[in-house]
Amino acid sequence: MSNAVVLSRQIECSDEQAMLLDAAMTFCREQSPIARVRELMTTETGFDAQVWQRMTELGWPGLCVAEAHGGAGLSLGEAATLTECMGRHLLATPFVSTQLAVAALQAGAGEAAQALWLTRIAAGQCATVALLEEDGDWRLAEFGAQARVSAPGMVTLSGVKTLVADAAVAALVVVALEIDGAPALALVPADALGSGRITRETVIDETRRFYRLDLQGVQLPESALIQGEAAVQALQAVREAGLLLTSAEAAGGIAAALAVIVDYLNLRTTFGRKIGSYQSLKHTSADILVGLERSRSHVAHAATLMSTSASAAASASVSGAGVGAGVNPAQREVALRMAKVECCDSYVFAGDRGVQFHGGFGFTWECDAQLHLRRALFLQHSFGDATHHRRRLADALLGPVAA
Repeated sequence: MSNAVVLSRQIECSDEQAMLLDAAMTFCREQSPIARVRELMTTETGFDAQVWQRMTELGWPGLCVAEAHGGAGLSLGEAATLTECMGRHLLATPFVSTQLAVAALQAGAGEAAQALWLTRIAAGQCATVALLEEDGDWRLAEFGAQARVSAPGMVTLSGVKTLVADAAVAALVVVALEIDGAPALALVPADALGSGRITRETVIDETRRFYRLDLQGVQLPESALIQGEAAVQALQAVREAGLLLTSAEAAGGIAAALAVIVDYLNLRTTFGRKIGSYQSLKHTSADILVGLERSRSHVAHAATLMSTSASAAASASVSGAGVGAGVNPAQREVALRMAKVECCDSYVFAGDRGVQFHGGFGFTWECDAQLHLRRALFLQHSFGDATHHRRRLADALLGPVAA
């Protein structure tokens, strides 16, 4: 009997999402013009602290934080709405990295840790997650970083994490590691890291800031660890949040890349004609538009399932029916993987065509299409590339193949 997942398309837009979309489009357009994006690329942190403060005043860092801890109590579906707008305007902030940390805390941390850190995040403190190591494995199952009990009630960490977003400004780093051969998460406050442990890394997308994190000898109370089934659930929550927000950011980027292309096609003249009148360029632009609509559809479907799952889990918790009641993890996973593949592949195509359409100018740093191609190439490999997800989609959709 096949275990294949039955596909069904479900897309809903809540009143909260509609209001957030209106507010976010205006905010991102005003706060992140392309000239400002280029200015911030030359700064140390890569983002404007005053813009982050305005976002905090709007309640966006605590968007998914439970109301009991000072947040808005909304779902990742609403966070995806914001992230798509940020991607469209290349708005650089620690928003996504902070939301990944929120997902880990709410899925696995104890009440004391949630009360401490979620309250601070809702008040505007940044946080991030440290998942990847030098082998680049995104399966989030086995880690080289370790924690060992070094004294009663204390643990000592070891290992190295790479591509840790916004680590230099994060008040909390949620580190994925192993203890006694089992996955765990360590809640590492900034003051526990000390100086010299965070090293800036250079990535293809220069609008972002990523760091190498040296954990050797870092000491924490054992209560700072998330272990057992709670750690597994937290890692799963981070992976799902990462897939959704990365896809949403890419979908927004496609729209921006297409706008750059259309503006240039209507501006550039050759042989007495606008180059946008040439059929091959029109057809390719239409292909990008189709990819944009497909991407938005996939993101909306995945966001709807994430919101539905969150609502069902909250209702089940209140009623005592169990956290998993009413939630279909298999369909949610398929939707997230499909969104990741479609959005990132379409964004890379749009960015690449944008560079090509601009001719020789497209290969210079002054061309804005360069920024989108670099962002697209980075997002394509975040939380697994297309080949990785297609292999797992084949198993989920087609079921095991008989020998």
